[in-house]
Amino acid sequence: MMKVGHVYMAYEESKKKNLQLDLNDLLVETYSLLKENQEIRKKYQDQYSHILVDEFQDTNPAQMGILKLLVSGRNGDSSFWVCGDDWQSIYAFTGASVGNILSFGEVFKNSKQFILDMNYRSTPEILAVCQKLIAHNTRKIEKTLRTQNTNGESVVALAGVNEEDESLQIVNEIRDLLEQKGYSYKDIAILYRANCQSRIIEEGFSKFKVPYHVENGMSFYSRHEVKTLLEYLRFIDDPVSDEGDEAFRKIINFPNRYIGRGFMTVLEEQSVSKDKHLYQALKMMKIDVPYLRKYIKQFVEIIDPLIRDKSQLEPAEMIGILREALEYDRFITDDDIPSPDDEKIANINQLQLAATRYSDIKSLLNYTGSFRDETSNDKNGVSLMTIHKAKGLEFPVVFVVGLMEGLLPHKNGDLEEERRIAFVGISRAMKQLYLTYSATYAGRPVKRSPFLEEMLSGSVE
Repeated sequence: MMKVGHVYMAYEESKKKNLQLDLNDLLVETYSLLKENQEIRKKYQDQYSHILVDEFQDTNPAQMGILKLLVSGRNGDSSFWVCGDDWQSIYAFTGASVGNILSFGEVFKNSKQFILDMNYRSTPEILAVCQKLIAHNTRKIEKTLRTQNTNGESVVALAGVNEEDESLQIVNEIRDLLEQKGYSYKDIAILYRANCQSRIIEEGFSKFKVPYHVENGMSFYSRHEVKTLLEYLRFIDDPVSDEGDEAFRKIINFPNRYIGRGFMTVLEEQSVSKDKHLYQALKMMKIDVPYLRKYIKQFVEIIDPLIRDKSQLEPAEMIGILREALEYDRFITDDDIPSPDDEKIANINQLQLAATRYSDIKSLLNYTGSFRDETSNDKNGVSLMTIHKAKGLEFPVVFVVGLMEGLLPHKNGDLEEERRIAFVGISRAMKQLYLTYSATYAGRPVKRSPFLEEMLSGSVE
């Protein structure tokens, strides 16, 4: 497997060879051109008399550099204007720098600052919690949020014994919101820090027939890295069957074994001519190409013992064996040393955790197959999404879930950025806000988020 550094160098060489630029190249090259070529710089300074930049808190150093070059040395007939909210700067992982907006007044000495502190979305109770939370950040522009909205419901905190109990309490609250307060499912959003957290929520919603959809994403059991492991289990459970053939087609080249369409066509033909299923035909097939012979031999050596021992192995144990034997984690992350914080690794960890509830493959597959019904793809249902995907959106009712240490704030995150992420989550709520957490995560005891302590005093039931 190629290391990330090698992939990067190959990518850069490919762009150069094909005269291509990506978005980051466009920014860097634009900055260099404006800086080094006075004639071109003046052309664009004269062309744009008035410059407006929205979402300025999400700009990166290159974008800030371009702005400075465009506005430097211009005459009095020109102006530039930026709009942003440093409290919502949550894209450091893309290169965005909150320092751009925080230092704006120092960089542009004659600039004027206007604080837009009137909030038209949320109730005073929700804004009070937002204000308490962000007050703990030291690097920020000071402001006090105001609203003319009438008083509403108190913010509610829900504590679960475990994640399943947290999910159950959310279901019960949703039922009450619909039956007692007249809300509909589409009025409600569930927000979380990481995609892998959706599994528990989805399972609770599926069990109690709460319609939902994962916004701009796939439901947990439809995610490729999860679904492929389930296809391996499906194949191992019944390799000599039509269902086994279907699963075989999905797994034989994942991880990549460099098996092309031509080989698969020949295999399919031999399967038909010999009246055998695909795996039987594969093991009978004479393979002349050395690298194909090598990869298929490795595949058979992994699969045969699992088929033989499937009655003695529990699904979670089998998933662990497959991950190790296939070097699955390395393949899905394209990393020699996969990070446990990688989103795909977190998803398959959750799958393996879910599998511990089942003693045989068929029971697990029957359960995960139930998520293919209409309940999990209802656009009029409850919206599930990460906080990052929720930025810019609003909902009458918001549940910010998984407020535990290590999740929110994330264990490897910058604390002030993590607090801004929490702020974005809670500030999506218009009428009602819920903050939820549990005493365990992934089967281990956890502490509730310190952000809860910062928000809880005085405004929360």
